[in-house]
Amino acid sequence: MNRLFNTNYNHRGLDIVLLVLRLAIALLMLSHGIPKLNMLFAGGEIKFMNPIGLGDTVTLVLAVFAEVICSVFLIMGLSVRLAVIPLIVTMLIAIFVAHGNDGLKEQELAIHYLLTYIVLLFAGGGKISIDSLISRKVARSRRYK
Repeated sequence: MNRLFNTNYNHRGLDIVLLVLRLAIALLMLSHGIPKLNMLFAGGEIKFMNPIGLGDTVTLVLAVFAEVICSVFLIMGLSVRLAVIPLIVTMLIAIFVAHGNDGLKEQELAIHYLLTYIVLLFAGGGKISIDSLISRKVARSRRYK
């Protein structure tokens, strides 16, 4: 019973939770990004929402970059804090521009994604990530200089 109300956390457990969170949110976002990637390479005329006035094609390329490329970075645990920035921007545009006039029901999914990306922005990828391997390698090389 004492463990149920314990406010301390297990670092290994936190690293596992960050891994699961990164993998789950990235795979879920890929389900939105892959159809956009297919649309980009389909070869036909691109008709895509242009909420910030950059043009349909440029907006689609930016959305594909965020939803596909940055999601792959999250899966690998590579530059996690940088990778979530385009995803945060994409979700803010989805919430306030694409679904700005819609109700909370239409905005809810983007809000869930946004909150998860904010957690990853502050927490990073955890020790089970390429970022952690790079960090350890850099720390070791500094020690021997």
